[in-house]
Amino acid sequence: MTSDAVPAGADPRRLLTAGNLSLSRRGLITAALAAGVTVPLGLGGRASAVPAAGPGGPPRLVLPVPTGPFPVGTVALRLVDRSRPDPYAGPGRFRELMVSVWYPARDVTRYPRAPWMPEASMRALLAGSGLPGDAALAPITAGRQGAPVRRTGERLPVVVFSHGAHDQRASHTTVVQELASHGYVVLTVAHTYDTYVEFPDGRVLEPSREIPMGSRDFADDIPFVLDCVEDLAAGRNPDADGRPLPAGLRGAPDPRSIGVFGASKGATATVWAMLADPRIRAGLSLDGPMEPRVETDIDRPVMLVTAAYPRTEEPVAQAWSHLTGWRRNIEADGAVHASFGDYKVLLTQLAPIVGMSDEALRDWVGTIPPARAVRIQQAYPLAFFDQHLRHRRQRLLEGPSRAFPEVRFIP
Repeated sequence: MTSDAVPAGADPRRLLTAGNLSLSRRGLITAALAAGVTVPLGLGGRASAVPAAGPGGPPRLVLPVPTGPFPVGTVALRLVDRSRPDPYAGPGRFRELMVSVWYPARDVTRYPRAPWMPEASMRALLAGSGLPGDAALAPITAGRQGAPVRRTGERLPVVVFSHGAHDQRASHTTVVQELASHGYVVLTVAHTYDTYVEFPDGRVLEPSREIPMGSRDFADDIPFVLDCVEDLAAGRNPDADGRPLPAGLRGAPDPRSIGVFGASKGATATVWAMLADPRIRAGLSLDGPMEPRVETDIDRPVMLVTAAYPRTEEPVAQAWSHLTGWRRNIEADGAVHASFGDYKVLLTQLAPIVGMSDEALRDWVGTIPPARAVRIQQAYPLAFFDQHLRHRRQRLLEGPSRAFPEVRFIP
């Protein structure tokens, strides 16, 4: 989610009721997260949910389909950083993270598709938003749970994703699936205490109002995740419970070819993680506010996709001035903070379900058509990481493109 959330002390049930559909911004995004909705790739206008199999049941919502040549696999890992005691979890406890690994797969037909979010976490979102549990069925991803990794003899480049404030690691599944379908290993991190997350023992945590989590805290999680990437590359299993890994995952990641991308708070964390860890070769920021301010130069490639936090304003302008390597800044006409990621299409499909007005929907997701937003978030992150992790020149990054007339390069 973005940095907008239900304000402390507010009753979320007052934000969405049958008799009050003029939702606040915070209520809208929370409601959307609860429903977990999105639209199919290729729909230029507002989409309708896929009807449920049973008569009169809630609609099944769908995610955009990745365009790469490979099927996608996924597995969830529980990681415990024993170098970081967790003062909030009790004596003898350490920082604990849930991470999903996405990758190109093979022989996928007998493996079930992964849900967008675990059922218990979805229930937590629904309860926190005051929505009925049968409003909509959560979408199903393209990821096949536990499917074997597709290996060609070469190691696979790695990308780590950091979500926004009060959000969850599935928020940019459209981008994640796209990268995996083109041969990347992608790790999506749930930043404990500022996320909706379910652990293997059944614990379901929600964003905490008592435990402060800033972008620096998010950034502190990333080097440990990179240590776990190195474990996988060396053939070790980093899962704290020792659960079996998909065939071929050991030895698959290339620890010398690592990128990070993030959204909102996670976008700022991406830049701070690059300052802390030289293993990160390239970083992509999706509308990061860049607070706290960046005061140290970064000589590696960074691309900013800006909307609500333009480069011409502080503190983004200051961060830009410290990017001394390859750098780009793009914007898209009609895009706002929530336009890139699953929430653009999520909110578009949610609107007719809850009776959201067209004006409220535009206020949240902008005027860029959902299908165009999906194509942009599939094309530009892939081009960025292909150029800087695979060293393949990408003309898409060199200036305006006829294929994407709404995308502007900010000089």
